[in-house]
Amino acid sequence: MKGSNRILFLLRQFNFQTPPSKTKTAPAKTAINVTLRPEPVNLRTAESFVILIKSGITNIHISTITGNIGTSPITATAMDTVFCTEMTGIIYGSDSAYTGNDDVSCFKGDSASNTLVANAVRDMETAYADAAARTTPDFTELHAGEISGQTLAPGVYKWRTEISISANVTLNGGENDIWIFQIDGNLTQASDTKILLTGGDLAKNVFWQVAGDTGVSIGTNAVFKGVIMAKKAIIIKTGATINGRLFSQTEVTLQRNTAL
Repeated sequence: MKGSNRILFLLRQFNFQTPPSKTKTAPAKTAINVTLRPEPVNLRTAESFVILIKSGITNIHISTITGNIGTSPITATAMDTVFCTEMTGIIYGSDSAYTGNDDVSCFKGDSASNTLVANAVRDMETAYADAAARTTPDFTELHAGEISGQTLAPGVYKWRTEISISANVTLNGGENDIWIFQIDGNLTQASDTKILLTGGDLAKNVFWQVAGDTGVSIGTNAVFKGVIMAKKAIIIKTGATINGRLFSQTEVTLQRNTAL
C-alpha cells in the first residue's frame, strides 16, 4: 500500500474527526432592574414631638395625646384648649403664657423649652423641604390622585393634584421600607376609612408631604397612619385616630381624637 493511501486508511479506521472549536458563545445578558429604597425623611429634633405647629392648636375635648406637643413662634396660649389631663407627654411653649384648665403640670415654657421647640419647628420645616425635594419619584400621578382601595408598594409617589381617600388604602412592605407621598394639592380622607399597614411596615416610615392651600382633612372615625407634614392646616374630625405625627406650618384642629 502506498504511503498516502495508508494514512487515509488509518484515519478512516480510527474515525478521527476534526477537534471541536474551543470558541465559547457568551451567555445572553439579562437586564436587572433594581429599585433602591428611598432614604427616610430625617425629622431631627422634631421626632421628639407628636404634634408641632406654628400658629396654634384647637382641641374639642376630650382627646387623648401620647407624646409631646409644641408651638413656636406664637405664644403658648395658642395651646390652652389642650389640657394636661389629655396628655401623656409635655406641652412645650415659646413663653410661659399657657394656662390650660388651670393645670400646668405638663407644661414647660422656660427659656430652654423655648429654644427646644423653636429648633424642632425649624427641623419640621427642613423635613418638609427634604420630602418635597425628592426629584426621582417611583410613581407619578397614580390613579389621578384617587388612591381609594389601592395597595401601595414602598417608594416615592408624586401628585400634582389633590389626593382623595374614600376607601381603605393598604401600604404593604417590611419594617425598613419607606413611603414618601409628595402631594401638591390637599389631602382628604373620608369618614370611617383606614390606612392599613401590612407586612410589618411602620407608621414612622410613612411620610405625607402636603402642599395644598387648604391642607389636610381626616374624616370622622377614620384611622390615619404616618407622618403628616402640611404647609397649611391639619383638621382631624370627631373620633378619628392618628398613628403617627401631625406637623403643620399653621394650625391643627382636634375633635375628640386619639393621637399617638
